[in-house]
Amino acid sequence: MTSQFRPLPLSPATAASSHAPEAQPASDRVSYLHIDEASETQRVDNFLAKVLKGVPKSHIYRILRSGEVRVNKKRVDAEYRLQLGDEVRVPPIRTAEAAAKPAAPAIRAKLAEQVIYEDDAMLALNKPAGMAVHGGSGISLGVIEQLRLERPQAKFLELVHRLDRETSGVLMIAKKRSALTALHEAMRHHQMDKRYLMLVQGQWQDAKKKVTLDLQKYVTESGERRVQVVDAPLLNSEPGGIKSLKASGIVAQRHAAKGRFEVETQTSETWFYLQEVLGQYSFLQAKLITGRTHQLRVQLSHLGFPILGDDKYGDFALNKQLSKQGLKRMFLHSSETRIAHPLTGEPLHLVAPLPAELAQFLQQQRQLKAIK
Repeated sequence: MTSQFRPLPLSPATAASSHAPEAQPASDRVSYLHIDEASETQRVDNFLAKVLKGVPKSHIYRILRSGEVRVNKKRVDAEYRLQLGDEVRVPPIRTAEAAAKPAAPAIRAKLAEQVIYEDDAMLALNKPAGMAVHGGSGISLGVIEQLRLERPQAKFLELVHRLDRETSGVLMIAKKRSALTALHEAMRHHQMDKRYLMLVQGQWQDAKKKVTLDLQKYVTESGERRVQVVDAPLLNSEPGGIKSLKASGIVAQRHAAKGRFEVETQTSETWFYLQEVLGQYSFLQAKLITGRTHQLRVQLSHLGFPILGDDKYGDFALNKQLSKQGLKRMFLHSSETRIAHPLTGEPLHLVAPLPAELAQFLQQQRQLKAIK
């Protein structure tokens, strides 16, 4: 078993210690592991679960309670958060053997040219449309897996948030656990200004409009995950309800018979700003207040302004026509994000230019409007 971190260079204080840092716990003797950026601020019980592969959590808690695990020669409880440079004493424990991995094929760099910001704490990409942020559901490599393959020397790379597969634009990646924690904290307290650009069907009238709608996740009969607007609640004792809900016991009524609902309703809020009307289409900017799954797509579809090219909530007949005209993807782009730097507090303004295929289609619509 190989640990997921490497020892830091020894500081003078650490060098004076009688314990040399080790790369992984040993099964036949006490090991001393030193904490680097990849494990900084992580709870010690979670850290032990990561490095002691195959060891039951109950055993990890037992060696913590008994004092066999020590941090900087002191007892700690399971909730202790590790600090950069901490020395963790781990007793001899037999762990699961890692299977030998086949030689990895050469990795083609796909994301190097998409980096729009980077420093020691984080980076931001202009994520291409059609690329999922992480693997799964038949997708072998998402953005985060590809990035880790392209940067094998990186000790820590984690998604800060998500974007839909067909949405392009600003995607933040943390390079330190402390940065990840700080960015998540800022997002929880709505200390981030995130803007999207979209082209929708229909003529939007309001220069500025706030939209607040309750959304509900559900699973269709074919097993596909969707989100819909909730018009009226339904008790879980009624058809379409679900027994495993939280205190309120409420699920959506609308279209309940079409699938089963899995969570309670969530309020979604967005500010929409009209940029320009282009014939039968409208070019909008959106500022997220909440960040619900498919929020913009579901809100706009419910209001009668589906996003062009949306294959889940859009106008499917129109999408076929648009594909012939050159728009072969959803016109939704995360254009800019303003947030404080997670470690320095300095203001960051992350900008992802509109992809060429969207800019070209937008220009075509402007030319058509000018002709008319």
